[in-house]
Amino acid sequence: MQFMCLIYSAPNSGPKPGTAEFGPFMKAYGDFTQKVQDDGKFIAGDALQGIETATTVSVRNEKIEAIDGPFAETKEQLGGYYLLDCADIDEAVKYAAMIPSAAHGRIEVRPVVVWDD
Repeated sequence: MQFMCLIYSAPNSGPKPGTAEFGPFMKAYGDFTQKVQDDGKFIAGDALQGIETATTVSVRNEKIEAIDGPFAETKEQLGGYYLLDCADIDEAVKYAAMIPSAAHGRIEVRPVVVWDD
């Protein structure tokens, strides 16, 4: 079963580039990615650019509207994701807890809907 692990954190809550803590933080991400690959759980995963690069799209009355920025105004922002293949929600939560940003942000875990053809 596929699970999407959405990584949320406040912009200034984790180690910053250029600090002594940033190198080990990024290494922890590399180690986690290697672990889920080695365990056969990794499907995909990436970091996202900052919310200042976001565009939100909607269609109303057949008119496309694209506005700068994210739709929701929240403290925590979506910064990246992992798509994992896990046996069940308990296993997905176990892996999500290993994502380094879980220590200063939140990881939302959601099952992926697989549509029958």
